[in-house]
Amino acid sequence: MTSRQPAKHGLLYFSMLVIVLATGIGLRIYHSSAFNQRGFDENFYEHYVLTLNTVGLTGYPGIVSEYIEHQRQLSYSVLPPMRFLYIFVSHLWCEATGAEAMVALHRVACMFTIFTLLVSYVFARSLAGEWSGLGVLALMSFAPTQIHMSQHAMVDGVFSFWALLCLWLLWENLQRPGHPGWLVVWALALACMVMTKENAFFAYVAMGAIVIANRWMRFGTVTPRLLAAMFLGPLLGVLALVALAGGVHQTMETYQQSVSKNYTLAYAIATGDGPWHRYLSDLLLISPVVLLLALGELFQLRLDNKAGWFLTLFVAASYLIMCNIKYGMNLRYANMWDMPMHYLALCQLCRIGNFFGDRKNRIIVLLTIALCLVELREYNIFFVQHDLYELPTAKLLNAVNILK
Repeated sequence: MTSRQPAKHGLLYFSMLVIVLATGIGLRIYHSSAFNQRGFDENFYEHYVLTLNTVGLTGYPGIVSEYIEHQRQLSYSVLPPMRFLYIFVSHLWCEATGAEAMVALHRVACMFTIFTLLVSYVFARSLAGEWSGLGVLALMSFAPTQIHMSQHAMVDGVFSFWALLCLWLLWENLQRPGHPGWLVVWALALACMVMTKENAFFAYVAMGAIVIANRWMRFGTVTPRLLAAMFLGPLLGVLALVALAGGVHQTMETYQQSVSKNYTLAYAIATGDGPWHRYLSDLLLISPVVLLLALGELFQLRLDNKAGWFLTLFVAASYLIMCNIKYGMNLRYANMWDMPMHYLALCQLCRIGNFFGDRKNRIIVLLTIALCLVELREYNIFFVQHDLYELPTAKLLNAVNILK
């Protein structure tokens, strides 16, 4: 599992790939969530899309100015319009299909969770071969929070796609040092990630940690061109946001207003704090088997398992920052860790399967199917039986009957 497997093309593999992918897409397109109201942030996304539909892209500085004036009058933080890419793609969806703004926002969020499935498959296949890609695709298809992101007009699933895409492209660039095509695509993906959500800082720092650790871990080759792309890509995204906001001053005030007043938002104070291990606790509640398998694999990683350490370092470095953000912890932000966690969980299933000798392949398939069903059951508990939308710890505990 930790080494590249020989190619095994054929009708069986193709059929399984189509079935798994179709199932994953179906679970995202089919509306299964019991929560049918609007989330607090969704109203702001709708407002920004409606305004953009009216004023066009050249009027975006006016949208930012309106936000600043509105935010100045509030004692708490509301969602800023600087999450531009999600808003803009939803605007394009409205223009192309004539859909209402909220419908477009939901369709775009769902579309990007499907893109995440595809990137997860390609990434895992690049790391460990096509059967590993199929296994990760299966597990990601049934991941509870991945399905949840597809059911609502949330930016977190959109951001997770860009973060995972950038992580995969970093891996490819380390394997193909100096290749201009891969470098350009990676730089553009980094720019898009920056324009999607401010959480790009966490993912970017984690990728920086990987580049630094490459000196000892030898994931691949770091070249001056790679470092230049890593700098120019985010810079391009920042410059685009500055232009859209109408200048540096408006950009800085937008983020200053949003961040400073988040510390007075009652909901953030009530639900967004906790100890450093809060994300582990929340993940243990919503995906217990996957987390335990991933942790089991982590404790068995060998130094020569470059793929496992690459993914682990990304999660660990971003976790280190995210668990120290006061009033800023939410399981939705951990959505970008799903692919690394499920990859490690699949590796652990393969270790278990190795104990069964000649029957190991069948055992691994059965264990993977069983884990998919467990994940689907978790989704049913939290998002169908208990109509969760936001994911504070108290509601997760209530859903599993720890709190009554």
